[in-house]
Amino acid sequence: MKHAVIDTNALISFVTDRNPDQQRKIAPLFEAAASLKLMILCHQHVLTEFVNVMDRVYHVPLDEISRMVGDLIEMPGVEVIAEIDFKALRTCWPVPVSDFGDAVIASVSMQRKESAIVTFDQKFARALKLLDLRMYSFE
Repeated sequence: MKHAVIDTNALISFVTDRNPDQQRKIAPLFEAAASLKLMILCHQHVLTEFVNVMDRVYHVPLDEISRMVGDLIEMPGVEVIAEIDFKALRTCWPVPVSDFGDAVIASVSMQRKESAIVTFDQKFARALKLLDLRMYSFE
């Protein structure tokens, strides 16, 4: 089974209307996961950032955010990861990945060689190319 490591911006694009093009692109990924054709790997750091952004930027009520998180973690085809391989993380942070949270995501992909990272963040995507890590293709 293929694995996709999702970052926060991709998750937010899925649940909000901030960028309809990104939302349209990410929806089939979640459909594939729901039918167990793909496993979405979501690090707990992504969930923490997600909750923070939905609360502080989008002003979504906490009970609604809680339902969204619950739906995500209970969804077939989604695995929440809590561990951090700090040796792998240190190989990519702070250079070429300057954002610590992005480095956590990159380190998950380093551990799971068959995975591809799902992101719409162009700065992160450039760093991933330097690390020779796979990115999920929306084509």
